[in-house]
Amino acid sequence: MSTPTLLILPGDGIGPEVMAEVRKVIDWYGARRGLAFDVTEDLVGGCAYDKHGVPLTDETMAKAQEVDAVLLGAVGGPKYDNLDFSVKPERGLLRLRKEMDLFANLRPAQCFDALADFSSLKRDVVAGLDIMIVRELTSGIYFGEPRGIFQEGNERVGINTQRYTESEIERVARSAFELARKRNNKVCSMEKANVMESGILWREVVQKVHDEEYPDVELSHMYADAGAMQLCRWPKQFDVIVTDNLFGDLLSDAAAMLTGSLGMLPSASLGAPMENGRPKALYEPVHGSAPDIAGQGKANPIACILSFAMALRYSFDQGAEADRLEAAVEKVLADGVRTADLLGEEGVTPVSTSEMGDAIVAALDASL
Repeated sequence: MSTPTLLILPGDGIGPEVMAEVRKVIDWYGARRGLAFDVTEDLVGGCAYDKHGVPLTDETMAKAQEVDAVLLGAVGGPKYDNLDFSVKPERGLLRLRKEMDLFANLRPAQCFDALADFSSLKRDVVAGLDIMIVRELTSGIYFGEPRGIFQEGNERVGINTQRYTESEIERVARSAFELARKRNNKVCSMEKANVMESGILWREVVQKVHDEEYPDVELSHMYADAGAMQLCRWPKQFDVIVTDNLFGDLLSDAAAMLTGSLGMLPSASLGAPMENGRPKALYEPVHGSAPDIAGQGKANPIACILSFAMALRYSFDQGAEADRLEAAVEKVLADGVRTADLLGEEGVTPVSTSEMGDAIVAALDASL
């Protein structure tokens, strides 16, 4: 069996710092669990622009197409604000998503008990929260045509088009149903079928995929605005939520903050299966490049480490090892170990980025 391949793109700002801690975890799996990875590293974002004049080279894009998974840190920063739109750091990330056809964005919202008091909601509402939002990532209003700002008479008009094909809805619905089968077997599909034709089609297609292929999974439908309200009222009613690109963008960020820290959360973007049966995949923390704290040892590496846990689960069929890594993170947090973004409680132990990585590796050692 060939060694699984992983392309690491640390990116900008705190990206290299948090990725260095992921490398410690990867090395631990090779040394202590016999789980080796063929790792290569390259540039994306502002650092790629600084060296090559583009945020992602064709060569790096080709590598991303060939490996089993891509792990990305973060891109961007104020240094690049005045660049032409076509070469801004974020264009490198968008190119990866588009050319790898990563149509299903998995955004977990998990609240560790040790951090339940960081949420703006009451502890009993969020403690133990573990939901997954599946956002369609490559179509919808962000990509539909026509789009643009046009002159119409004496004023300008801005146009964006919400557009979905049946096949685009079908494939993201299947991703959600497959995930639900591995979790609590419940899917809630969210759209605006009451006011949008695209929402009507979305609901019809999701229902058809359910009835023909996944009748064992419990399916419900909810208008996206009502879903936002229910996420704030009682989020633990949900297991897997599947929704379109625009609503998924809004709902996943709202759900992320239920957990109390946007900087704690990982994500996965998955595409169609490759020849080896694994989906094309890009894993990245939800947080940004945080240039204001870059190089200061203040960054929290947990979101990036948990992104690697998602890679273990979804790209490398190592669900038990993903559970081990997530449990190690939970143990460290329960012991009161905290980076700068999680301070504020009495009796906690402040640590640097590197010390948090060391603590998680120590917890992995203790799990054996």
